Amino acid sequence: MTGAPREIPLSLSYYTVPELSPPEMVRAAAAAGFSHVGLRLLNGQPGRDPAPLLQSAALRRETLALMQAHGLSALDASAARLVPATDMSAFGPFLEATAEMGARHVLATGDDPDRPRLLSRLADLAERAARFGLTVDIEFVPWMAINDLTTAATVVRDVGSANLGIAVDALHFHRSHSRCEDLAALPASWFRYVQLCDAPRTFSADRDALLHAAVSERLLPGEGGIDLIALLKSLPRGIPVALEIPMVTLAKSMSAAERLARAVAATRRTLASAYA
Repeated sequence: MTGAPREIPLSLSYYTVPELSPPEMVRAAAAAGFSHVGLRLLNGQPGRDPAPLLQSAALRRETLALMQAHGLSALDASAARLVPATDMSAFGPFLEATAEMGARHVLATGDDPDRPRLLSRLADLAERAARFGLTVDIEFVPWMAINDLTTAATVVRDVGSANLGIAVDALHFHRSHSRCEDLAALPASWFRYVQLCDAPRTFSADRDALLHAAVSERLLPGEGGIDLIALLKSLPRGIPVALEIPMVTLAKSMSAAERLARAVAATRRTLASAYA
């Protein structure tokens, strides 16, 4: 991988086309020119909130066969959310399925105000993931305990696990008021991929409004007010770009195929501008 804009791998994240089944998502990703997909295996809590792909071995086999047939691979698996009541021992099936599907990274969030317990559990999750050759990548989210880049960086340093890093989501980066100069100063090895989208420059800090935008209404790169060029320049060049762009309103009148074609084109234009 040279880091040339046209060669930077693109991954299709679940929330961009949540109406599609995993096999349908793979077919759509291949048709749109993606090289990777993100797998929704867990909706946060192990043992009580599984996704269909985790529940069904047959569905995993079908999805994996399609990925192989289309030359796609899995980038990451989501989502491991650590809360006060999380049962760490219940992550086993999730991690096994992640490795089975060939994903490399586990997307995790921290929503436990007890910092020592959160650090201990992140270390535990990282150790469990390492047994499968997986990394754990913390996505900081404005309404959770790990709510911005500075907090995420402190957590990664304090835990000290070699396979623990940070997954930057452009929306959360912007809405947590994180800074590109702080991002650029962090170790490049912490950043294995980035989640890209756009959004209006101004926004409500209300939790419900933030949550709605995150899971339902984002914009294509270049259509909003986030400085994506500066963000990309602050990250290691050439890392995979995961497109997480839920567009629930637009999905009512536009097919998944057309939305993905627009998303890929907009992302390639943004990457070309960032690395011109």
